[in-house]
Amino acid sequence: MDSLLSTQGIMVMLLVAYAGAMWMFLTSAPKVYTVMVSDLDLARRFYEGMLDLPAADVPLHYYYNYEQTLGGSSFDPMYSAPGALSGSASQSYSPDGLWYQIKKNTQLHVISGASLGQKDRQRHVCFDRDCLEQVLLRVQGRGVKHKIRREKPLNFLVKDWDGQVIEMAEVSN
Repeated sequence: MDSLLSTQGIMVMLLVAYAGAMWMFLTSAPKVYTVMVSDLDLARRFYEGMLDLPAADVPLHYYYNYEQTLGGSSFDPMYSAPGALSGSASQSYSPDGLWYQIKKNTQLHVISGASLGQKDRQRHVCFDRDCLEQVLLRVQGRGVKHKIRREKPLNFLVKDWDGQVIEMAEVSN
C-alpha cells in the first residue's frame, strides 16, 4: 500500500489514467473521409440538396491540427490546374471546408483543391475507395441519375439538378 501512495506509484496511476482517457478519446472519434472538390459552393448544393446529408460538427481531433495539411492552401498542385484558385473558387474557399454526417460515426470532410475534369466537369476527388462507395450508396439510395465509368479505381458520373455533370473519382496511390 505504501508503494502505491509513493511518488512513483502516483505517477504510474496518473499515466494509466491518461492512457485510458486518450484511448477513450481516440476510439470515440469519428472516421473522417476527405473529398477535394473543384467548387465548394456547387459541392454544398450537391451534398446538402441532392444527397440530403446532414451537417456535422468538426470532430474534436481536427481542432488540434490533425489534418491541417489538407486545407485548400496546402493541397498537392498535381490535382489542380494552373489558376484553379482564382475567380469563384478562391471566393468560396473556407479553411475548414464542409462537414457532413454519413453514418453514425462517419463523417465527410469536403475541401476545395481539385481541378476541373474533362469538358470542364466538376470533380470530386478522393484517395479512399470506402469514401466514394459511401457516396455512391447515397447517390443510388436517393435515386440520383448516375453512371459508373470504372470500378478500379472507382469513377462515376452524377448529374445534378441543373444538368451539370459531376465526376466522382478515386485516386489510386
